[in-house]
Amino acid sequence: MNKLDKIVNYLDKTLKNNDIPDYPGAINGLQLRGNSKILKVGAAVDAALPVINDAIKSKVNLLIVHHGMFWGGTQKIDGALYKKIKLSIDAGMAIYSSHIPLDVHPKYGNNVLLAKALGLSKGTPFLDWEGIKIGLKYNFKIKRKTLMRKIEKAVNGKVHLAPGGNEEVKKIGIVTGGAGSMIESVANQGIDTFITGEGAHHTYTLAEELGVNLIYAGHYSTETFGVKALAHHVAEKYNLKEVFIDHPTGL
Repeated sequence: MNKLDKIVNYLDKTLKNNDIPDYPGAINGLQLRGNSKILKVGAAVDAALPVINDAIKSKVNLLIVHHGMFWGGTQKIDGALYKKIKLSIDAGMAIYSSHIPLDVHPKYGNNVLLAKALGLSKGTPFLDWEGIKIGLKYNFKIKRKTLMRKIEKAVNGKVHLAPGGNEEVKKIGIVTGGAGSMIESVANQGIDTFITGEGAHHTYTLAEELGVNLIYAGHYSTETFGVKALAHHVAEKYNLKEVFIDHPTGL
C-alpha cells in the first residue's frame, strides 16, 4: 500500500467517516486522488481556488480541508470547480475533506480544541443533530467579559456578542461553524452562553428573548483548529513537512 492510501485509510478510521452523518452531498474522505508519494501535508479550512493555488505553490502533496469541493449532490465540472480539480491533478496534489466528523472528534475536533483554547476541559456532548451530539457543553463559572477576552485571544480577532444572558456565565455551549440557528435548542438545554461561528440576523434578538449570551466568534476562525491539529498529527506520524494555508473570510 502506498503512503497516500495508508494516510487516507488511517484518517477514515480515526475520524469514523462511515459512522457520522453529514449534510446531503458532503463527501468526507479522499475527494481527489493525487500522487502516491507524500512529502508535505497542508491544512486549510476551505478548498477554495486561492487556497488550491497557494497549496500548490507550497508544494503540498496532500491537502486536508474542512470544507471540501463537493456539496449538494451531482455537480457540473466547470468554472472554478474545474480549475480546482485540473490544477490539483496537474500538480499531483490529493485533497482530503472532513466536515462534521472533524467538528465532533474528541481529540482533533474543532469543538474540543476551541474549548481547550479557552481553558475548558471535560465537556459533555450535547445538542442532537441527525442522531449525534454535535456540540459540547461545560459547567464553568466566569465573567462574560473575561470569557470574551479569552475567545478573542483564541481566534485572534474580535467577536460579536448578543448579551441576552447574565454577566455571570455558568453553563457554556460550543458548536463551531454556523450554528446560530440552533440557539433555541441550546437555550432549552439550560445553556446560558453559546459560542459558535455565525448565524442569521434574527438570532441576535432571539438570544435576547431567550436570555442567552450568544457569541459569534467567526465561522472561519472557529474552524481552523481541527485541520491544523489533524495535519500536524499526520505530519508527525508519517514524518512529513506541514503547512497551514490561511485564507480567512472574515465571516
